Amino acid sequence: MKKTIDDINVQGKRVLVRCDFNVPLDKETGAITDTTRIVESLPTIKKLINDGGRIILCSHLGKAKGEPDPKLSLRPVAEKLSELLGKEVKFADDDTVVGENAKRIASELNDGEVMLLQNTRYRAGEEACEDEFSQELASLAEVFVNDAFGTAHRAHASNVGVTKFLPNPVVGYLMEKEVKFLGDAVDNPVRPFVAILGGLKVKDKIKVIDNLLEKVDTLIIGGAMAYTFLKAKGYEVGQSVVDEEKIDFAKDMMAKAEAKGVKLLLPIDTVVAKEFAADAEHMTVESDNMPADYQGLDIGEKTVELFRSELVNAKTVIWNGPMGVFEFPEFAKGTLEIAKTLADIDATTIIGGGDSASAVNNLGFGDKMSHISTGGGASLEFLEGEELPALKVVENK
Repeated sequence: MKKTIDDINVQGKRVLVRCDFNVPLDKETGAITDTTRIVESLPTIKKLINDGGRIILCSHLGKAKGEPDPKLSLRPVAEKLSELLGKEVKFADDDTVVGENAKRIASELNDGEVMLLQNTRYRAGEEACEDEFSQELASLAEVFVNDAFGTAHRAHASNVGVTKFLPNPVVGYLMEKEVKFLGDAVDNPVRPFVAILGGLKVKDKIKVIDNLLEKVDTLIIGGAMAYTFLKAKGYEVGQSVVDEEKIDFAKDMMAKAEAKGVKLLLPIDTVVAKEFAADAEHMTVESDNMPADYQGLDIGEKTVELFRSELVNAKTVIWNGPMGVFEFPEFAKGTLEIAKTLADIDATTIIGGGDSASAVNNLGFGDKMSHISTGGGASLEFLEGEELPALKVVENK
């Protein structure tokens, strides 16, 4: 276990905290449309306030390309944080992130006061992990806390570079929770252990599939990536999305599953349509007999029952990737039914961020899951068995 904020004394010290405030914004109004990531940061921030720290928060937002972008300012986050904490969060609006305003506010902070820096991606040195920007950030504080799991798989200035100049970093409560749930699930699961993988491309999940086949009792594959596996079995998959370059990999993984005694389940029926559209006419067909001019957009009812029959006995479940095109209500039924099943079973249920997290929250099942990861890419790389760059620089207890 990594060192956490419980292992340090921050009384009277300036504490730089890397949060994940990469929240979705309304394109028209700029308003925050989902505050989950802000809410998840509150336990760490409140702990540091109560311990008398002088708190300097930082985060990126969106894809600011190393230059100021008014649409990606963190000012709305500062306002929302002020509201949620019931106290002012001072906002340093310097386009250089660490400018005169930021330095002044940081130097004038009293114990228990909080400030937020401007979007770290306003600086090109952030994603390049440049020493200059890392040192500027570090110069504001005496202690560094990383609570941004969503960027833990990236070595940037504000989560890795800064530790060159602020040694002995620790993690916050959100990072600790993420590592505990994902780590325990993969390395010490209560069995039966079932992983559900969906989403678009096999190539994005090669290492995940390979690593999980060493750990799980059952691997369920749905979503568009299932069609690559079905084609690898010799089935006709029509116009469905297929990762042609990964057909041999799919064959290898099915052989590996068989050799290891892991049950690998694929869709046995599929909801197909002639076009990729919300209102496309559709029908359900057997997975080994898709019409040549149709494409698969969701798992069928028989597949839902097959997957459900496996999940009801599970004690640990990790789910990453939807079962179909859940953005279209007609093709969200498979994803909905899997979410319902996980909400009902007596198991540790972990949703691996990204689209699957959005789906579960949008469908209203978020509070029924044991843990919903705040980091899609980070949780995927964690499931690959990789140690994430932002965690490597934190000492173990």
